[in-house]
Amino acid sequence: MIPFVDLHAINARFEDEFKIGFQDFLDSSYYILGNQVKTFEQSFAKYCGTAHCVGVGNGLDALQLILEGYKLLDKLSIGDEVLVASNTYIATIIAIKQAGLKPVLVEAESKTFNFDLDALEAGITPKSKAIMPVHLYGQLAPMKEILALSSKHNLLIIEDAAQAHGAKDANGNRAGNLGSAAGFSFYPTKNLGALGDGGAVTTNDDDLAEVIRKLRNYGTSSKYVNEVLGFNSRLDEIQAAFLNVKLPTLDSDNDFRRKIATRYISEINNSKITLPFYDKSDAHIFHLFVVQVENRNEFQTYLNENGIGNLIHYPIAPHQQNALPDFKHLKFPITEKIHNQVISIPISPVMDAQQVSRVIEVLNSY
Repeated sequence: MIPFVDLHAINARFEDEFKIGFQDFLDSSYYILGNQVKTFEQSFAKYCGTAHCVGVGNGLDALQLILEGYKLLDKLSIGDEVLVASNTYIATIIAIKQAGLKPVLVEAESKTFNFDLDALEAGITPKSKAIMPVHLYGQLAPMKEILALSSKHNLLIIEDAAQAHGAKDANGNRAGNLGSAAGFSFYPTKNLGALGDGGAVTTNDDDLAEVIRKLRNYGTSSKYVNEVLGFNSRLDEIQAAFLNVKLPTLDSDNDFRRKIATRYISEINNSKITLPFYDKSDAHIFHLFVVQVENRNEFQTYLNENGIGNLIHYPIAPHQQNALPDFKHLKFPITEKIHNQVISIPISPVMDAQQVSRVIEVLNSY
């Protein structure tokens, strides 16, 4: 059996350093917002090329706190519209709704699964105040075009970078440094994953960073001094310690994923399977390797019978979820097709060549 993702093997590479980090954490007697969080915030900001990184509880909170911060800075107001991908993971939309804003779902395009740019521009109204591009599966959204639209219509750009740690555009700018602010998740399966929940906001906006630092910690500016109604969403000190260990290997791990992806794309040759778009640039970090098949149930059964781990990202489109009844009447044909046909196959920095070859063999024999 080739697992979809072997988290034990991924993290076993760092076990000795984890133990040292955990001992340092214990010895510090400083368990919340201590030196490990400060170190990670500085390191990840430098890695992304931003002035600020603010560690928070998870990726959902990262996005919501950005929106809440902009509300406090009078750049957003209750009821403002935020344009967002119709085929994203539902957390992106939850963040917008929980901040009291209105998600405007935008159809995907079938090549990269990112925004249909014509649909994006068509969705802009006088109430639009922000665009939230999603770097889905680890591939950068078309940021050049999105930034042009934001400039034309005076819109904030808030990246959902939860799956894109380390992805770079043609100019070498990384995800997290391509808009007004960005939210990251460090869920264990991410390319930069903690051993529990974790998230961060990156931005070059000094005022936003200051506000989010208050918001994440009950709205305090100093101990017991509360300036705003805040939240309790702080990156755990121990998770920051683990992330500090793993961050230096992120680029090499991403490179390894690209090598596997390159083999898949060049060696999988089956007319029943549609492979993902890849232009051989660093704009894709292959958090997931997602293929499309017309009869997904049959294909998934075949993979399971042949010992190839798999997952579906994601089986139900957001506008079809019971949690979002306001969107039930909407129709997004491309998004719906994507959600009905996509399935993810194994890709990780601990797969060996034999495992990759076996995945290729099984898919070619389907």
